[in-house]
Amino acid sequence: MDIKDLTIKTFHEGLVGKKFSATEVAEGFFGVIGEKDNDIHAYLRLTKERALSEAKRVDQDIADGREVGVLAGVPCAIKDNMLVKGEVATAGSKILEGYRASYDATVVSKLKGAHAAFLGATNMDEFGMGSSTENSAFGPTKNPHDLTRVPGGTSGGSAAAVASGMAVVALGTDTGGSVRQPASFCGVVGLRPTYGAVSRSGVVALASSLDQIGPITKTVHDAAILFDAIRGEDDCDATSARRAYDDDITTVDTDEIKKLTIGLPKEYFIDGVDSYVRREVDTAIARLKKLGFKFKEVSLPHTEYALSSYYIILPAEASTNLARFDGIRYARIDNASDMRMHANTSVLEEIYFQQKGLGFGAEPRRRVLLGTFVLSHGYYDAYYARAQKVRQLVRDDFEKVFDEVDVLLTPVAPTPAFKLGEYTSDPLQMYLGDVFTIPTSLAGLPGISVPVCDYPLDGDDLPVGFQLIGKRFRERDILGVGRVYEESFV
Repeated sequence: MDIKDLTIKTFHEGLVGKKFSATEVAEGFFGVIGEKDNDIHAYLRLTKERALSEAKRVDQDIADGREVGVLAGVPCAIKDNMLVKGEVATAGSKILEGYRASYDATVVSKLKGAHAAFLGATNMDEFGMGSSTENSAFGPTKNPHDLTRVPGGTSGGSAAAVASGMAVVALGTDTGGSVRQPASFCGVVGLRPTYGAVSRSGVVALASSLDQIGPITKTVHDAAILFDAIRGEDDCDATSARRAYDDDITTVDTDEIKKLTIGLPKEYFIDGVDSYVRREVDTAIARLKKLGFKFKEVSLPHTEYALSSYYIILPAEASTNLARFDGIRYARIDNASDMRMHANTSVLEEIYFQQKGLGFGAEPRRRVLLGTFVLSHGYYDAYYARAQKVRQLVRDDFEKVFDEVDVLLTPVAPTPAFKLGEYTSDPLQMYLGDVFTIPTSLAGLPGISVPVCDYPLDGDDLPVGFQLIGKRFRERDILGVGRVYEESFV
């Protein structure tokens, strides 16, 4: 078996069936990374010693006749904004280049408990700001389907690692679409869970009311397994949901799932959608109809205001969260005497100048300035407060629509993966790439990107995913529809 094609399911079956050992597979993945990642740059750092140590532990458990869990030994990649105790975590920024985590993120702790093998930290747009992974302070990641194109962002490194066979699964974070959009661009599955379903403790915060951790995988079934492992209430995160899922989301009842009605929001099928994307999404819709799903056209009238609302709320929260990177606790400058002082500035002020001026890239500076402005005296009500009112209208739209249908289907992005450098000089054009994923984030709903078909790396077609959006805490519905589709057509 080619290890690049392994899923959680096939890895676990081969492991317990003693077709291979966890150590052999882990070493094999580091070999693949060595062959491919100089071109793709999905990883920022590898944790080979840690991964092989965990793999050997799993192999010993099997040799001793102990039962191992489904994630035991599975080679996985972690986005570089999630803390792994003892490892560097930069969030794609020079400011944190020397920061070493003193504790584990909750999701990392859960995966450690499941004995997953961490291959390394994946590249990302700096502090999660971007849509292409070109804003990383350590260089861009490239799309494994076409090295002249972006992998999407901000979890582009995680998506590229899974798509290119350099990891079985990965974790990313999704604020406005940063799991779903790169999954679509790279031809893999990306799940954004309901806000609060997964703890954010130990994740470098961007926008605290929007951020959510999600799986990036090769199959919908794998997404369900990985989500099942990381979900749940956490005392370290006050926003984690105080409720339990009462069903097994890793299984699917095909007959029950096919009774769901799928809504098509007319605001998402507009003239601005690329003709290739529209054709691929229409193909997915036709296939689901063939499987027996019922469809209904619906309307989400405030969708057109979601993007504007998001790009006020996100910078405002980002400017607050990033204020902690002040050069004191997370310092790049060890000795103030090494600095060239500006006129009429104190040492403390000079540290701020040096830290934020040299440490932040162009996109974080742009958003921090915007966020500080919209929160400032005299502008808060005009911008931030109004944006929150629009956010509520977007939520209300979804609630009304879900009285009529069970799941929504939309494109993930208006275009396939675009060329490297194509939008870097036009931030507004870059922001428009998230127009179909942002409303879901504002409403705190679960969404998943599912590839329309199997897009081989050596093929001529660029990957396209379709998005399924579900009711709060009804990941089971979108995972179920996705699995029925995947097992029939992908």
